[in-house]
Amino acid sequence: MIDPRTAFATSLSSTTSGPPGALVLDAVSKRYGSFAALDRLSLDVPHGIIQGFLGPNGAGKTTAIRILMGFLRASSGSASIFGLDSWTDGVQARQRVGYLVTADALYPDMDGIDQLDFATKISGRDPVLRGRALDALELSQSTLMQRLGSYSKGMRQKLAIVAAMQHDPDLLVLDEPSDGLDPLIQQHFEALLQERRQAGRTVFMSSHDLAEVERTCERVAVIRRGQLVANGTVEELSRHYRRTAVIRFQGPIPDDLSLLGEIEHVDAGSGTVRVRIGDDINSLIRALAQVDISHLAIEEPQLQDIFFGFYDGTDGTSSGLADGAGR
Repeated sequence: MIDPRTAFATSLSSTTSGPPGALVLDAVSKRYGSFAALDRLSLDVPHGIIQGFLGPNGAGKTTAIRILMGFLRASSGSASIFGLDSWTDGVQARQRVGYLVTADALYPDMDGIDQLDFATKISGRDPVLRGRALDALELSQSTLMQRLGSYSKGMRQKLAIVAAMQHDPDLLVLDEPSDGLDPLIQQHFEALLQERRQAGRTVFMSSHDLAEVERTCERVAVIRRGQLVANGTVEELSRHYRRTAVIRFQGPIPDDLSLLGEIEHVDAGSGTVRVRIGDDINSLIRALAQVDISHLAIEEPQLQDIFFGFYDGTDGTSSGLADGAGR
């Protein structure tokens, strides 16, 4: 039996055609004994976009990124960057990538300048964006002269971002980039990402900050238990997710609400009912024509609603996409 979630992900992914993208995961599986960290995960990220990569803890995001970077070998399937196999051609592929290491992986005995120079030698490319990134993230020269062991978590994160971006890579791979950043610096960081996108670079970003992903990313992929469950623009994902109608009755709430649809919440005190609806609103309008209401509003789903629907297994998707989808 076809898993409706997989069909949902496939239907949205199929809108992208043409040559392989900046990065490709092709039926990638990673097993540890009987446990599957990734299960035939496929994803093709187009050139020149910011692609979000979402999933709950343990979904396989970091495993997928490590395989993509050539740090971990897949049990089956393949990963590639700009057509280069991540495992067999990993050294060559990584020359075109800026990878955000975890802040804890920085060398505490180095000062900031030494760390950036070390990252420059590894990349083999000139740090043409170092000054721009340092200014945007507000890292001063006096800060760079201090040992990293004295840095706060946020300072280490900012330095790690500069190290990943400074050589203007064709692909940025960022795992939880905003961890430890204050709101103003996060705003500056997002502006940097948009600059790179406008310059034709590709960004692949895993994040728990759903608001950041919604603001920044053109496309979003969602994985759960090592499998792709959705991939598309936020608008595309929203179209497949049920909207919510908020209805306030003038008098008491009717005893029979079955004609309204799937009841999400009833607040007898305010006379308000929240109803899940699909694309067809006409049946709701016909049902409401028989009663007196003082307020009707249609709420479009936010990325948070969509993500937590996949997270808790309820989906909230329309057109039968969630039927029998428990995994």
